[in-house]
Amino acid sequence: MLDVDARPSRNMQSTLSVTLATSEDQVRAAQALRYRVFGEEMGAKLNCREAGIDADIFDPYCEHLLVRDEASNEVVGTYRILSPSQAVKVGSFYSESEFDLTRLQHIRANTVEIGRSCVHPDYRTGATIAMLWAGLASYMIRNGYEYLIGCGSISMVDGGHMAASIYRQMQEKAMSPVEWRVFPRCPLPLAALDQNVKAPIPALLKGYLKAGAYVCGDPAWDPDFNTADVFILLPMSRINPRYARHFLPDN
Repeated sequence: MLDVDARPSRNMQSTLSVTLATSEDQVRAAQALRYRVFGEEMGAKLNCREAGIDADIFDPYCEHLLVRDEASNEVVGTYRILSPSQAVKVGSFYSESEFDLTRLQHIRANTVEIGRSCVHPDYRTGATIAMLWAGLASYMIRNGYEYLIGCGSISMVDGGHMAASIYRQMQEKAMSPVEWRVFPRCPLPLAALDQNVKAPIPALLKGYLKAGAYVCGDPAWDPDFNTADVFILLPMSRINPRYARHFLPDN
């Protein structure tokens, strides 16, 4: 998941709306935004079958959450959502390519995975993040799911020292109980990295922690995106009351 900067760049909240994609054209618009951010901006190695479109085998099984600018009808933010029943159909959660989730087997039937989060560079504002959060919360409540999982990404542009230092901060704040620990398939070599670099926790990851999410183990290295990925688990029952008042129905 791409971190997005919470600093307002323009006053646009009144023009934004959030919805699930209802057509192939809307899904393609989300995939085009993903290509722009991941492929062009981040330099990720994407296996694209079509120029300018980020798509993989999980996309047909996912629902696609969209934030749109109503003034232009442009898709400016997106998450993809993989329900537990759809994860069974595709064969796994996406995060299982990076982590061993054996200890989470007992909650799989009530767990939703989110991923491929990105926001258009001109819309990286608190308002856009709030719309994505509200859309996710509404989806979880409407469908009665209890657990939200996903991978939070940290850049490794400096070789991983910043990522190791940020993970150390997160360990101190929000480690999960041992029975919910996951294990990276390609671990970030923490022992070989400086874990005392002064680096702020990225805005999106900080938002997850403030909402009540757990960090479930050491980070994995994603060589295609050149990021350190941290596995996040958010039980709906743990959501911070302040977040609940803003994002959950009837709060």
